Amino acid sequence: MLHSGYHPIILLSLALGVLILIAAMFPRQQSLILEIGFSATLLASFPWLFFRQNLDGTLVDWSLTFAIAVYTGFPMSFFLLLRGYEASVWQGFSGTWVYLPRGTWWLLIVLLGVWGFDAAAFFTGRSFGRHKLSPRISPAKSWEGVIGGFVLSIVAALVLTVKPLGVPWYLAIVLGILLGIAAVLGDLAESLIKRQMHVKDSGQFMPGHGGLLDRVDSLLFAVIVVYFFALCVGL
Repeated sequence: MLHSGYHPIILLSLALGVLILIAAMFPRQQSLILEIGFSATLLASFPWLFFRQNLDGTLVDWSLTFAIAVYTGFPMSFFLLLRGYEASVWQGFSGTWVYLPRGTWWLLIVLLGVWGFDAAAFFTGRSFGRHKLSPRISPAKSWEGVIGGFVLSIVAALVLTVKPLGVPWYLAIVLGILLGIAAVLGDLAESLIKRQMHVKDSGQFMPGHGGLLDRVDSLLFAVIVVYFFALCVGL
């Protein structure tokens, strides 16, 4: 954002994003915490902007202050909601026992489904890619890569839901498809942001990976899809 001349109030974005995560940790007080967070951000953001010397682009920066927290903090809170509050059970070496709660399995579906999709899409697209998926936003992605990615996301959904969670196989296939669609949309959304900001990488925190946001962009969308799917089938 800063690279392209935008100046959102990063501290307020960070504070709101953290409050959204905290709200997910306290379900009984969730509504109150969110109300406090959004209200405080609204009340603090405009006075903060009043003191700018140059008011050009003020409304855009104000909008981005909220958008950053919603784009990052809000989806991340679904990881906490999806995991739930059921404790894992680990016993010692004498009679070792490992128990993974349902929430942990759902998290594994998000992570392994998206990572599997990305890996398969990359290698399939590199080997067979001919038809561009979205040349204006992400020229390297192809429809062939997306189809290859669907194979692994469906396999991951089948392996991690049918036996461990008792999800019917046909619903697991639907989940795998939805995972792939969410992964593509999340990836394209982040590519669109980078193109609008005229930057190649989203950051320098992870050199060679395009930035930290590039590693989680698909997960941000996928976790929302899996969360509501889990609610529908009985989390």
